[in-house]
Amino acid sequence: MVDRSGARVRAAVVGTGLIGGSVLLRMYAAGVDVVGWDPDEVTRRETRRLGVPAPDRLVEAVADRDVVFLCGPLPTLPATLVEVAAMTGERCVLTDVGSTKEQVAAFAAAQGLTHRFVPGHPMAGTDRAGLTAALADLLTGAAWVLCPAPGPATTAFRWLAELLVEVFEARVVPMSATEHDSAAALASHVPHLLAGALAGAVQRAPLRDAILALAAGSFSDGTRVAGTPAERTANMLLGNRDRVLRELAEVTSFLDDLAAALRADDAPALAARYDEARAARSALRDRRFDAYDRQFPAGGDHTAEVSWLRELGVAGGHLTGLHVDADTVSYAARRPVAD
Repeated sequence: MVDRSGARVRAAVVGTGLIGGSVLLRMYAAGVDVVGWDPDEVTRRETRRLGVPAPDRLVEAVADRDVVFLCGPLPTLPATLVEVAAMTGERCVLTDVGSTKEQVAAFAAAQGLTHRFVPGHPMAGTDRAGLTAALADLLTGAAWVLCPAPGPATTAFRWLAELLVEVFEARVVPMSATEHDSAAALASHVPHLLAGALAGAVQRAPLRDAILALAAGSFSDGTRVAGTPAERTANMLLGNRDRVLRELAEVTSFLDDLAAALRADDAPALAARYDEARAARSALRDRRFDAYDRQFPAGGDHTAEVSWLRELGVAGGHLTGLHVDADTVSYAARRPVAD
C-alpha cells in the first residue's frame, strides 16, 4: 500500500481491542507499514506476539505516521485526540471508530482539528472484546461511515476514503455527524436496548434454564449484542442518549400496536403490522443499487462536493472508489434503486 508519492503508507492504531485490533490486523495483512499501541502492557505484548510492532510509548507509535486510527473507549477519545494531534504533524490524518460522531466532531472543531480529523464508524463487530477477539477480515466489505467537511478537511476525507476502499474494500458511507447519530440510533443503538431487554427478562424468568434449552435462532439472533461488554454498550447509549430515547419511543409505539392487536384478538391488524415490518426486512435483504460516477474540481472550498457526499449517504448510498488528480476528483458510487 503506497500513497500518491509512491511511499509506503505509515499507519498507527491507538487502542487495540476488538475493532482497533481488527483494523490493525487487516492493515498488517495488506502490507501497510502499521504499528499498534494500547495502554495495557499485556495487550502490547500480545500485539508483538502476532508479529505487529507495538512500541511501549504512545509518542513512538504515532510519530511520523500518515494516519492514526483512534480506537479506544468513547469517553477517552477527546483526550486521546488532543494528545495524538500534538504528537503528529499537520499532514497526519486522524480518524476514529466510535459509535457516535456528533460530540467528537464538535470537540475536534473546537480544538481546531477539523482539517485533519475525519470522524469514522465501521458498521461491524461481535459480542466479544479485546485483541484476542480481533479478526483481520472483521471489517472487510463493511459499511464504513466517514463524515466529510468542506474546506481543507475534504482533502483528508478523500485520502482516508481511498485508503479504506483499497485496504478494507469498505463501502464508504459519507454522512454528517448529526445524520450519522440519527441513523445509528435506530440501526445500531436501539437494537442493543431491545437485545438487553429480552435477554434480561429471560435471566429473571423462573423458567430460565428451560427457556434457554428451547432457544433457537430467533432468540440467539435477537440477543446477540446483549453479549457485548456492558461498559462499552453503556458508553455508546449515553453518547447518543437523546436520539436513542426518541427512537426507542417510536419502537415502543409500534410494539404497543402489536400488543393492542393481540389483546383484541385482531388477526388482520396483527398481520398488517408484521407485513409492514417484513417490508423493511425484505428491503435490507434484497436491496438493489445503481452505479454511477460524479466529478468535482479538486480545488475550491468543496461545498458542493461535500453536499453531494452527504446526500449520497442519507439516500442509503456509498462510495466504491475515488481518484484524485491535479484538477479533478472522480467518485464511483452506488445508490439504492427506488422501490
